[in-house]
Amino acid sequence: MREIDQLVQVDDPAWPGIEAGCAASGVPVQVLPVDPEEGRRCLVQMQVTARSTLGALALNCGGLVLDDGWVRVYGGGSRAAGGLPSLGQVNRFPAAFDPAWHPATGLVVGHDVLGGVFALNGHDPAGAGRPGMPGQMTWFAPDTLEWEALEIGHSAWVAWLLSDGPEALYEGLRWPGWREESTALAPSQGIAVYPFLWSEQARADLAATSRKAVPMREVLGVAADFARQTGPADPGFLGDV
Repeated sequence: MREIDQLVQVDDPAWPGIEAGCAASGVPVQVLPVDPEEGRRCLVQMQVTARSTLGALALNCGGLVLDDGWVRVYGGGSRAAGGLPSLGQVNRFPAAFDPAWHPATGLVVGHDVLGGVFALNGHDPAGAGRPGMPGQMTWFAPDTLEWEALEIGHSAWVAWLLSDGPEALYEGLRWPGWREESTALAPSQGIAVYPFLWSEQARADLAATSRKAVPMREVLGVAADFARQTGPADPGFLGDV
């Protein structure tokens, strides 16, 4: 186990670069204040340093809210201030450091309002039913109910989101007025779409669907239930929100 000082006191910390990327981004981004105690707890359990983007987010911010609320990237948590849960809360970290604990299928590091899940692969993605290589990002696509390999690491994923990532990823999944609907959500909410995004009706005319703000837990639960019952497969753990 590396103690908190060893994880925090590093040369070349990643946070200044992340701050600069957020400031220069063409994508609207909100940097949430961090719960310092919770952020440090996350850092210790993950055993990553502030030199990494993952560690820097946990230590220095409560999370990032991108594209007017459409994508949430988890950090050290800001739930006490009405913001996002922490990486530890989303992934159910043990209350005290446990060297034997690790996320069974991958570390959930972000969600989108449609119920898409961003996760960082563990050491055996294939064994967990996930595509991609160890240490690479995957995305549970809300329109196919399948995991897709993004073929980049966590740091590159954050940089990608701050560039044109959301626009490219969500092509065909946004309707006229989506930004206003996303902006109006609370951090604990997502958007329920009916007919469901994976249905032929929604694919034929997304703008004609009905939508409402509901707890994100509900959006994820419906997607997981359909994936288990009708295929393609049980998606596994999608995060605790």
